[in-house]
Amino acid sequence: MAANRDIVSRAFADWSAGSAGITDLFAPEMRWEITGNSAASRVYRSAEEFVEQALRPFDARFGADSPFRPVTVRAIYEDADTVVVIWDGAGVTVAGDAYSDTVAWFLTFRDGKVVDGTAFFDSTAFNELWRGVQPAG
Repeated sequence: MAANRDIVSRAFADWSAGSAGITDLFAPEMRWEITGNSAASRVYRSAEEFVEQALRPFDARFGADSPFRPVTVRAIYEDADTVVVIWDGAGVTVAGDAYSDTVAWFLTFRDGKVVDGTAFFDSTAFNELWRGVQPAG
């Protein structure tokens, strides 16, 4: 089996290129925590809950021609079953505004899938996006 670091590296490359979604990494029973004080900060108890309540509404705030995706992976670290990835993402909102953020994800793997994730990002910028841009559709 490929090292978890390699799995993350390939997944981010595919996500950045638009050839696959990052959700392919998630185990169905995954737990995900968004830290801080953003409108989406809390613990999500499954991949489905995280996707439906956080990722899908976030993605709907971006245009189809410029979705929010990784533009730079700054670093990927692996320690036992945990991978830390620090990355810069950017996209253009449906309102036509550029949005960018630097993100750190701590990902715990089991059998090649993320079973626990913790995300750190700029809560202030996220809240401005979440409250200021209406999702498409």
